[in-house]
Amino acid sequence: MKEIVQTNHAPQAIGPYVQAIKANGVLYTSGQIPLLASGELVSGGIQEQTRQVMLNLKAVIEAAGSSMGRVIKTTCFIKNMDDFALFNELYASFFDGITPPARSCVEVTRLPKNVLIEVEAIVML
Repeated sequence: MKEIVQTNHAPQAIGPYVQAIKANGVLYTSGQIPLLASGELVSGGIQEQTRQVMLNLKAVIEAAGSSMGRVIKTTCFIKNMDDFALFNELYASFFDGITPPARSCVEVTRLPKNVLIEVEAIVML
């Protein structure tokens, strides 16, 4: 059985998808981009955008009843790999004091709304 996860503390889906799905004790999040819960795009560079993406991801994970410490895998999509070090610094701060998850990070040509970063996660419940 699958259950939809939805929170008003992260931006609403901007297409035919949901923020996350719970299935068989696992949470699968949709990719989070740097939008405020209001739907407004965060201004600034990779650090400001990464911070908002991770806050959104955390809000969805917590709405599902889990935590960042239970994230087992993330996939990160970055517009410019030259921003990797700055992205990595902010990303790592969200796993401070806990074991970070497995991760893939790939450079892509374009992301929704022309943002610089998108992150999705698989999380134990």
